[in-house]
Amino acid sequence: MFQAAGVDSAHLPTQQHLNRIRQADLPDTLRRKLAERTVNVAVLPDVVTATNGGQYIELRIPRAMAIASTTDGCYFLRVADQSKPVTGDDVMRLASERAALPWETQTTLHIPRTEVDTTKRDKVLVALRASDRVKASVKEKSDDELLDHYLLAQGMTLTNLGVLCLGSQHHRAQLTTVPVIQFIKYDEHGQKVNKLVWDDHTQSPMELIEAVWLEVPDFRERYELPDGLYRQNVPAFDEIVVRELLVNALVPRPYTQRGDIYLNLHPDRLEMVNPGPLPLGVTPQNVLHITVRRNEHLARLFHDLKLMEREG
Repeated sequence: MFQAAGVDSAHLPTQQHLNRIRQADLPDTLRRKLAERTVNVAVLPDVVTATNGGQYIELRIPRAMAIASTTDGCYFLRVADQSKPVTGDDVMRLASERAALPWETQTTLHIPRTEVDTTKRDKVLVALRASDRVKASVKEKSDDELLDHYLLAQGMTLTNLGVLCLGSQHHRAQLTTVPVIQFIKYDEHGQKVNKLVWDDHTQSPMELIEAVWLEVPDFRERYELPDGLYRQNVPAFDEIVVRELLVNALVPRPYTQRGDIYLNLHPDRLEMVNPGPLPLGVTPQNVLHITVRRNEHLARLFHDLKLMEREG
């Protein structure tokens, strides 16, 4: 018995009726019934025989090339273990964010993989092969095979992800939505006293994290605290926290829209401002409990480079 969003269980065949249908006709019946109730949904049912001789239906639904809906015009979004209706302005967001191909895997710039920045490529490949998060079988791949494995290249062309992480300066600038980071320091009166900008597109997202941490002078500040007869130097900013903030700004941001990342340093706090709304299905109330990855392949690369976790 199968039940899906937009399908009325009362209209599904009963077990008694199913028993009357020949085994060869059951997959066709499922395919036809679901096609009558959905739009842009491909259904691939197969009868599979288990090792104990029993049989079951394996129902595969590949990624749709267009936005899927029910035949009566309803849209649903999967959030954790629930399907919730998409309404209002979220329908427009769904149309803009839900492309047939993820932004990371697109090759619209048609940049040959031979024009990769070899310094950036070698640095990433060395780090991947040294990472204990990468399987031994993956580490044994050739350089080109590793680029294909992480979807940094496709055939003879760099993907958008490959241009972002391994491309040259002028190729990265052609992405138009490549991240720009601004650091702005405010005094106690709210006046700007210092500003640093990383906007020349010479650095990959991984290099931006290192550059911001090393080049912001305030991150070098330390406090002296008494420790018995001695004094102890304590960093004013925890390096792990700052790097995690930068990762959380770079990886989940929407790379289909422009907008700078701001680090606003006030006398009593550090604010991180990232462009774009939360992914569909994520709210301030459930952000700590819901996993929606906007850039799945960039997140996998960062994870294997030991720059982030992937729980959320």
